[in-house]
Amino acid sequence: MQLGLVGLGKMGFNMRERIRRAGHEVVGYDRNPDVTDADSLADMVAKLESPRVVWVMVPAGDITRQTIAELGELLSPGDLVIDGGNSRFTDDTKNAEGLGAKGIGYLDCGVSGGVWGLENGYGLMVGGEPEHVERAMPIFDALRPEGPREEGFAHAGRVGAGHFAKMVHNGIEYGLMQAYAEGFELLEASKVVEDVPATIKAWQRGTVVRSWLLDLLVRALESDPELDDLRGHVEDSGEGRWTVEEAINHAVPAPVISAALFARFASRQDDSPAMRAVAALRNQFGGHAVVSAGPSSGTGTTQS
Repeated sequence: MQLGLVGLGKMGFNMRERIRRAGHEVVGYDRNPDVTDADSLADMVAKLESPRVVWVMVPAGDITRQTIAELGELLSPGDLVIDGGNSRFTDDTKNAEGLGAKGIGYLDCGVSGGVWGLENGYGLMVGGEPEHVERAMPIFDALRPEGPREEGFAHAGRVGAGHFAKMVHNGIEYGLMQAYAEGFELLEASKVVEDVPATIKAWQRGTVVRSWLLDLLVRALESDPELDDLRGHVEDSGEGRWTVEEAINHAVPAPVISAALFARFASRQDDSPAMRAVAALRNQFGGHAVVSAGPSSGTGTTQS
């Protein structure tokens, strides 16, 4: 089938290639002239035969909302738009209603696979009407990993379900990464374990903690055994925050995901005001040592 694809960044570029390898035609549009197949969004739409299917793969937020609104003015009744970015699920109802008023269908699709998806395939979680899902299934089949469809694709529910599922997926990812990271730090701190990269690599087969994320950690340690080429500064895309917010809204305990999110916040602080307060309190009630913030700091001074 034929597909319009808006956004040819790290993921969109590889998705275009994987879909083409499956024998489909893709007309991609990106503001980068080196990768685009069309001069503008309108030009991309003009190159597609009706009824059209357009996949939007741009950063979540205003850019996605604006792109979908513009497509609503360019497309025709009977066309279909798929938002494959990391949009918040609450945006999907608004997008679907706006396009639906013009007779244009809408699907939301959570996509997992990162830069490895070109060769490995992408895990897909879709929300929307069954007839729209069926219409786009050749594209979903091209993108998902080889093997049984149900092991790489899910029609999760109505509009919004795909992005909600991807949000929870990313929240779980936060927790898994944090657990591996804390284990790495504890191994590094120990005087007993002498070869940390080899220890973690030995977990790749046969252990209950083996996973693709563990494989990626091993890959990182092979090129930088102590990871000292990196700063421990970690941003968050928003999905972890939304997961915690929804856990609160539904009164679902999520201590691991919440702690992993807060650990990312802590990673951005050169010095923590909260921990300075804890140090001051320990000093006040117990006379515990504190470390001066002055130039001569380095050893704790016990004050009473």
